[in-house]
Amino acid sequence: MQAKDDLQPRWWKLEEKLLEKFGKKPDMEAILFLIGIQELGNIKKKFSKEQKQDLMHVAVCSLLSQSGYYELEGLDNEGWPHFKQLLELPQFNMIEQENFLKDHVLLYFENLDNSIL
Repeated sequence: MQAKDDLQPRWWKLEEKLLEKFGKKPDMEAILFLIGIQELGNIKKKFSKEQKQDLMHVAVCSLLSQSGYYELEGLDNEGWPHFKQLLELPQFNMIEQENFLKDHVLLYFENLDNSIL
């Protein structure tokens, strides 16, 4: 992970790229939804409310797998990824938790081939 003091400028830069790409500044839920769709690899026009929640869960597990907290166990018969938790997640207050997640989102996009950016 990068030093904490540059987290916010890096985050703003990502938001700017996403704003340019999608015409709207996304919040964290929208970013997680986008990552979930990317990880699922199945872009369809409509997802149920439950599927949207599942996509955000897939995104969080995918993000935290970068640091060894989760690993992909495999795909179910519908192609949805399932993860196994390997490490206990750190106890954070809300701001620390958000920054922890932001850092993982930034790492994800840095390692991605820019197909969604």
